[in-house]
Amino acid sequence: MEHSPEEGAGPEPSGQPPAPEPTRDGGSGVPPASPGAASEALAVLTSFGRRLLVLVPVYLAGAAGLSVGFVLFGLALYLGWRRVRDGKERSLRAARQLLDDEERITAETLYMSHRELPAWVSFPDVEKAEWLNKIVAQVWPFLGQYMEKLLAETVAPAVRGANPHLQTFTFTRVELGEKPVRIIGVKVHPSQRKDQILLDLNVSYVGDVQIDVEVKKYFCKAGVKGMQLHGVLRVILEPLTGDLPIVGAVSMFFIKRPTLDINWTGMTNLLDIPGLSSLSDTMIMDSIAAFLVLPNRLLVPLVPDLQDVAQLRSPLPRGIIRIHLLAARGLSSKDKYVKGLIEGKSDPYAIVRVGTQTFCSRVIDEELNPHWGETYEVMVHEVPGQEIEVEVFDKDPDKDDFLGRMKLDVGKVLQAGVLDNWYPLQGGQGQVHLRLEWLSLLPDAEKLDQVLQWNRGVTSRPEPPSAAILVVYLDRAQDLPLKKGNKEPNPMVQLSVQDVTRESKAAYNTNSPVWEEAFRFFLQDPRSQELDVQVKDDSRALTLGALTLPLARLLTASELTLDQWFQLSSSGPNSRLYMKLVMRILYLDYSEIRFPTVPGAQDWDSESPETGSSVDAPPRPYHTTPNSHFGTENVLRIHVLEAQDLIAKDRFLGGLVKGKSDPYVKLKVAGRSFRTHVVREELNPRWNEVFEVRRVIVTSIPGQELEIEVFDKDLDKDDFLGRYKVSLTTVLNSGFLDEWLSLEDVPSGRLHLRLERLTPRPTAAELEEVLQVNSLIQTQKSSELAAALLSIYLERAEDLPLRKGTKPPSPYATLSVGDTSHKTKTVSQTSAPVWEESASFLIRKPHAESLELQVRGEGTGTLGSVSLPLSELLQADQLCLDHWFALSGQGQVLMRAQLGILVSQHSGVEAHSHSYSHSSSSLNEEPEVLGGSNHTASPVLEVRHRLTHGDSPSEAPVGPLGQVKLTVWYHSDEQKLISIIHSCRALRQNGRDLPDPYVSVLLLPDKNRSTKRKTPQKKKTLNPEFNERFEWDLPLDGTLRRKLDVSVKSNSSFMSRERELLGKVQLDLAEIDLSQGAAQWYDLVDDRDKGGS
Repeated sequence: MEHSPEEGAGPEPSGQPPAPEPTRDGGSGVPPASPGAASEALAVLTSFGRRLLVLVPVYLAGAAGLSVGFVLFGLALYLGWRRVRDGKERSLRAARQLLDDEERITAETLYMSHRELPAWVSFPDVEKAEWLNKIVAQVWPFLGQYMEKLLAETVAPAVRGANPHLQTFTFTRVELGEKPVRIIGVKVHPSQRKDQILLDLNVSYVGDVQIDVEVKKYFCKAGVKGMQLHGVLRVILEPLTGDLPIVGAVSMFFIKRPTLDINWTGMTNLLDIPGLSSLSDTMIMDSIAAFLVLPNRLLVPLVPDLQDVAQLRSPLPRGIIRIHLLAARGLSSKDKYVKGLIEGKSDPYAIVRVGTQTFCSRVIDEELNPHWGETYEVMVHEVPGQEIEVEVFDKDPDKDDFLGRMKLDVGKVLQAGVLDNWYPLQGGQGQVHLRLEWLSLLPDAEKLDQVLQWNRGVTSRPEPPSAAILVVYLDRAQDLPLKKGNKEPNPMVQLSVQDVTRESKAAYNTNSPVWEEAFRFFLQDPRSQELDVQVKDDSRALTLGALTLPLARLLTASELTLDQWFQLSSSGPNSRLYMKLVMRILYLDYSEIRFPTVPGAQDWDSESPETGSSVDAPPRPYHTTPNSHFGTENVLRIHVLEAQDLIAKDRFLGGLVKGKSDPYVKLKVAGRSFRTHVVREELNPRWNEVFEVRRVIVTSIPGQELEIEVFDKDLDKDDFLGRYKVSLTTVLNSGFLDEWLSLEDVPSGRLHLRLERLTPRPTAAELEEVLQVNSLIQTQKSSELAAALLSIYLERAEDLPLRKGTKPPSPYATLSVGDTSHKTKTVSQTSAPVWEESASFLIRKPHAESLELQVRGEGTGTLGSVSLPLSELLQADQLCLDHWFALSGQGQVLMRAQLGILVSQHSGVEAHSHSYSHSSSSLNEEPEVLGGSNHTASPVLEVRHRLTHGDSPSEAPVGPLGQVKLTVWYHSDEQKLISIIHSCRALRQNGRDLPDPYVSVLLLPDKNRSTKRKTPQKKKTLNPEFNERFEWDLPLDGTLRRKLDVSVKSNSSFMSRERELLGKVQLDLAEIDLSQGAAQWYDLVDDRDKGGS
């Protein structure tokens, strides 16, 4: 059977191989050489040629008469280069394999150390982000196209223009490869600030990137082929705004230096030579650190006109840690003698690192228990995140031996204030003794003398202890002088404080440079130190201007800050420099570093401070440590008055008859919504409602807006009547806004709105006045106005009871005032939870309300509780209590409770805190007698009087029937007469039983029900408190023709409708100054007429 060539030829039946097919030319059928054989032969020849090239240097050395040592040196150099090169390639292959099949390799190699495991396996609070990796992988080719354009069209021309020798510089190849950056894990940190989100991204890039460059003039080629970069990138989203895109800016930085490995090609292959390899990697990492490692960060603004860009790019440090490297003990011996037969000791020294800040101690020769006694000060920028790392080495002539290391999160120092412990060394043996002190940054010059006095007693080397820090935000300069030949300079700035000098980058070819850099200095005594500023050309030979600023000037500035232009000397007539200088005092309050020995003890100031700690009993904080934003909240009071010319939406009879509208207003601000009542059938409605919003932060962040919408209420869907957005920047800065707002997106309509910012004040002196003013401006449709803002910072708890006696609970806390509550996060399985959360509450009656705190366990019920009457805060210094509070049962909580009185500056009421006594027969004012004094009563005394609820008054009554306390006021804007019945005192008692008093008010000469008002009844008391507000809609001229009849009555019996008159007073409104709104006492008089109520 024959087979076509297309079917293929099988073996012969006999098992012999098939005969070769005849060739086209009729030859014998010998097969020609295949292309594969030719290429293999060429490869063999190429390999042989390369080996012959190795002998060329040997031949040249012999021809030149050089020693064989040169040949051996070159050979060693080549072998070292090849070893480094092969190591990098192996590392790249292993890393690529791990990233290509991460989950499989992880499952197969779970025996590996935690250092080798991905972050999402090692740490449960780190989450995978595969969705993000998929997005990056899809975007990666387009990012490569963008990079190619950027390098070819922007970077290459800049390089060619920077140096005449590089005029032929070009990128010959730009490929990012097929391996994108991977996010191994994402961790979200709970931030104490409400306008900030913290993310930690475990970034791993094992790329097949290939970038080749060439300088054709010199036949020079170089490039990169493969790269590794691993590190933790922190991303901060701040500030959060109320408008799109929600996030104002993105900050990115590495908390620690990332690890970097680059595979060079071309001429840059020389960088893989041993010695040059580590040097080149270090130089590249220094460049990255200067750009992306703390304290440096990359800021990407997302909204235009973002305020305080310099503060976001270089924020103030969170604090300073003073590290006392005291000693070590039990170190291992590394020195050997006589080829290891005799064991010696070690020559230890320590390296201390916090971020990029590194310090090296002196070497202690021949000692396993060294004492260094050295002190270093480091700036802490991120909590959590940064760590204190101490490594101990044995000094040797060749390579220093590693003796061990320890790491400690700086957050623990922040929580404790002072830590004084022996810490075990990992990777070795022994312990290191550290004393760590957290120094807060205070804008208070009055603390400087105390700090300087304390520092005189501190033994510190190699440098004396610092008393303050200085942060210089170098912004820009203007009109600097030109160089010779009217050439633009390349200005840079040198800033010096004593012997410490910092330099800015150079700005090329401009006499109005912009730097936008920050520099930080430690100050030993700012009263005598100076800041020296030199503006120079980048060659350092030409000085463009100078400035010397005594730092004592900052001590007298507001917030220890100067933010202004500075005139330069030895410069042009208009040359000046814009800088912002911020000084902060380094303060450690040793009274805070202690803990109450008796739970719940209140005599805190009598305890002796602990300035340190032992290994067995580390110190616990005495006061809370909230962030700088705590207590800066304000209250926004929104008064919706009226509207005019609204459009009519109601239709009747199928639209033939045009009606009006039933309008109401909807408000949105700071994540909360409010709504007024509906006014029926009105195109010019009057609502007169007041709303209050807490948690309004006074900042200039764009996006803080009040959204206003007006609707017509209908049975099905409410009709739109207009909208308006009010930027809160104006009212937050000025404190008040009163305007008619033209509604948008509608043909007609405008709304009358009042906005007021209320800033809490830490004094009770104005509380009575605030309560009085609030009662006067209170509207019937609005809830009771707040008189104070209560801010709570709950930091932690200690010694909570265990579940079933052995298991720790999972506690959380609830804070409540009235019907408003706040719940903290739940901390898993601990009897000493750390919450570090804040909450705020609007307080309407500070003398009567209380804060209720309950600590509960998840699934276990109440663990303890605290009830704090706000009257205790009214009597505390600065209206603040900050200490440990004992829980009912067992345990205690560390909490700060801070009260601020909300004083309105634009209420339209001239309130008075004093009181007067009046007789109904005569309206001549006589001062009330308080303890024999005829001057104005103290507001604090009045607060205490409000807290007294006894039936026997402390003062003797003026009249035999007692007195009634009234406020009578005319609200001109609302055209209303307002009367507030506060209380009565020393009422007459008829018979054995105490009366059940109430107050009835009539507006004479009208005696009908429309003008009659009545308070609720108070049971069995001679000193009732009512605090009831009544209103009458009357024009001013009509009010002045009226008399106010106030009668105090009591029920005669349970079954009778007859009322007993206890006394009355009648006020002629024409004889009263109705614009004052002062609360006054009036004597009650007898009236034989009795009437039913």
